[in-house]
Amino acid sequence: MRKILIVDDEVNIGLLLSKFLVRNSFSVSTATSGVAAMDYLAKEPYDLVLCDYRLEDTDGREMLIKIKENYPSTGVIIITGYSDIKLAVELIKLGAYDYITKPLYPDEILNTINKAIETQIALNTNHSEQLLDTPKQKTAKLTYNPAENFVVGQSPASRELLKQIQLVAPTSYSVILMGESGTGKESVAKAIHLNSPRKNNPFVAMDCGSLTKELAGSEFFGHEKGSFTGALYTKIGHFEMANGGTLFLDEVGNLSYEIQAALLRTVQERKIKRIGSTKEIDLDVRIIVATNENLANAIQKGRFREDLYHRFNEFSIDLPPLSQRGKDIMIFANTFLDGANQELNRNVQGFSDEVEQCFLTYNWPGNVRELKNVVRRATLLTEAELIQLKALPLEISTYAKASAIESSIARAEKPRDLKNAALEAEYEAILKVLREVNFNKTKAAKILNIDRKTLYNKMKAINLDT
Repeated sequence: MRKILIVDDEVNIGLLLSKFLVRNSFSVSTATSGVAAMDYLAKEPYDLVLCDYRLEDTDGREMLIKIKENYPSTGVIIITGYSDIKLAVELIKLGAYDYITKPLYPDEILNTINKAIETQIALNTNHSEQLLDTPKQKTAKLTYNPAENFVVGQSPASRELLKQIQLVAPTSYSVILMGESGTGKESVAKAIHLNSPRKNNPFVAMDCGSLTKELAGSEFFGHEKGSFTGALYTKIGHFEMANGGTLFLDEVGNLSYEIQAALLRTVQERKIKRIGSTKEIDLDVRIIVATNENLANAIQKGRFREDLYHRFNEFSIDLPPLSQRGKDIMIFANTFLDGANQELNRNVQGFSDEVEQCFLTYNWPGNVRELKNVVRRATLLTEAELIQLKALPLEISTYAKASAIESSIARAEKPRDLKNAALEAEYEAILKVLREVNFNKTKAAKILNIDRKTLYNKMKAINLDT
């Protein structure tokens, strides 16, 4: 559970904010003065400090300097009742993750807190050589600064990925990361950032897939208070937040054509203007973008600007799907098991042989993200030393059964009579369709043009019922 310290001399605000964060699964302490806050920090570590700028015995600037000097692994967000752009920029340069003006909006403050903690964890990652030791597999020694959740595998695909990260990281090149959803594009982007000369500056991630056309400009470039209806405070945009560091744009192919045009101007000129402002702000930002679609096809269809694509595409990396990473799957699984044990206070030692075989056989359409979720769920359900097949989701355990049956059919002597030949062809058709729909029985029955009950009966006949 992540730990947050709230520092505000207004007791009611501290209490309300504390209750809100506790409801969102944070461990929270509150202090009403700078002295009390430093006492809390001296006693135990905190992931993040939310500090009001005006305190009775000090101010947010002095608190930020003290915290960064004495507790550099703790992130800081400054909260204030008024807006001062020069002060906001100064605080961010001094190491604050963000500068937020009151009133506080629940969704916005929660999103900012999560991103601040995520960024701080990435910056805190051990920059020395690290050895990942798992119960059943060992990875090679890392000779680079690893990002959180980035695991080095041993397969040719994993080694090639690491080689490309090490090659491009020290440069200032813009990078396009291409790969299926869940392949770990953000972790790769963090690894590039942490191995670059910008590693001590901000890494800011932005999900372009969730942006509406109306909000995109404000999120990218920021806005001044009162610049449009609903602009109740001055907002610093993601480009400005990432100044001096790296801006990661996830699912960039989802951006509207108009926003792409605005991005092109920004990338070319390296300057931005907040909405409602006439002042230009100089930028020094490395851009890494990610996509799970073919941008070349999007260009042909008129959905993505070719000139913007070429601005981004100074270097590109293809992330292999998990199904192409062979025995690395168990390296990932054991790493995720270690994390789940720590998170859930469990002591599960590993995976049964059946589960290992299942993991290595399954096609993992959700890639690394799906594997991580499966391991966390299985760890929660497991009371014994090893995770068993029954702890896996039905679509995965059923997939393993189907593979075994398919292998058995392939090895079996070909039937000589028409009846058995027809049955074998039927079973093969059922298995093929089940695989295609990831064992969704409703979809499979529809494609096979039979009702669900008939499908269940046929699955039962080949010992594929669940």
